[in-house]
Amino acid sequence: MRSQWEALLNNLGEWQSSFTRFSPQGEILEDIPSVVSLQGLNNNQTIRQTIRLAGNEKILEYSSLGRGILLFENGAFSQGSIQLGPFSEFGAEFGFISENRRLRLVQLFDKNLQLNQFTLIREHLAGTQPVQNPPLKVDDLLGEWQGEAVTIYPDWRSTQSYSTKMQLQLDGAGRLTQSLTFDQHTITSTAIVKDSIIHFNQDPQKQIQVLLLPDGASATSPLKLQLRQPFFLEVGWLIQPNLRQRMIRNYSDKGEWVSLTLVTERR
Repeated sequence: MRSQWEALLNNLGEWQSSFTRFSPQGEILEDIPSVVSLQGLNNNQTIRQTIRLAGNEKILEYSSLGRGILLFENGAFSQGSIQLGPFSEFGAEFGFISENRRLRLVQLFDKNLQLNQFTLIREHLAGTQPVQNPPLKVDDLLGEWQGEAVTIYPDWRSTQSYSTKMQLQLDGAGRLTQSLTFDQHTITSTAIVKDSIIHFNQDPQKQIQVLLLPDGASATSPLKLQLRQPFFLEVGWLIQPNLRQRMIRNYSDKGEWVSLTLVTERR
């Protein structure tokens, strides 16, 4: 298996993009052109990251990875908060990579643990043709998806792999039913669809929404994080009409980050 640093090297290059901030309801707050460059130095033992955003330039150099980040072999990654606590901001970034494209999405919660905002970053390598998918719609997700999941852990225990199946269908009243099977467990839930938001609200204490975004992206988030309750954050990317990836960052009832899962599924 490739090392975490070797997986990071899949992200080298100059990525041209825009940073688009959204409200929790999906309203665009701002859209800023950007360039993010990752350059290998000293035979790729060090990485220089240059971020040009809104006329400002920031340069970082690092030769090791922090505790809050994990990467999969193809270069997909997530980094963010490793512990939920009261009165502190909380968030995580999810990054996918497919040929000359990357899609990154940041979910942020405020000091009251309320869902605050998203930042969607749609990138392509300099010198290649930018291709973006249309904004995601519920109809794009309907049907049966067969997948393979890989789970990695911040405490470096052994990687787990298992098959998944997700069935999504609308009933006559327009409600969405989701049946998710993973690691021999099946969970069925229903949701209300309103415009670009899928709202799961069976449990008033655990209201979860899926926000459908441009370029085939989706963000699954609790509307409010609860102390002493396990929770997860998820981001999806419909790379092609019948190929989707989802990444899930799981937290325990102690608020500790415990695992990261990447699901690659086909309809």
